[in-house]
Amino acid sequence: MNVLLWAVQIALAVLYLSGGAYKAFKFDELAKQMRALSRGGWRVLGVLEMLGGVLLVVPAAANWMPLLTPLAAAVLTIETLGLAGVYARTSLKWTAANPLVWSVVMGLGVAFVAYGRYALRPLVS
Repeated sequence: MNVLLWAVQIALAVLYLSGGAYKAFKFDELAKQMRALSRGGWRVLGVLEMLGGVLLVVPAAANWMPLLTPLAAAVLTIETLGLAGVYARTSLKWTAANPLVWSVVMGLGVAFVAYGRYALRPLVS
């Protein structure tokens, strides 16, 4: 189970880092395509996703405050599923290119990581 969690964490970290960088640095293009959020809103979400992507891996790998990993995964779950609601208002086509599909899949993935890392954490006595 631990190996599966690490594989999912690393894959999600890469996806969140790249998606967050796109939202943070290419927000002009994104704001033109999706007018649901302002440029500042896209930038804030991008920075949150990049920070969350780092916190998915670094605390658990360095064994420094490992509780930050399930906490970051829980925050990313809420953010991603909330963003899926925004995407649902603008596009309902069920294709692989639809951001709604990616948001739901990534939201379920980080929910799995949050639960798995919290349930498997070593108990401190």
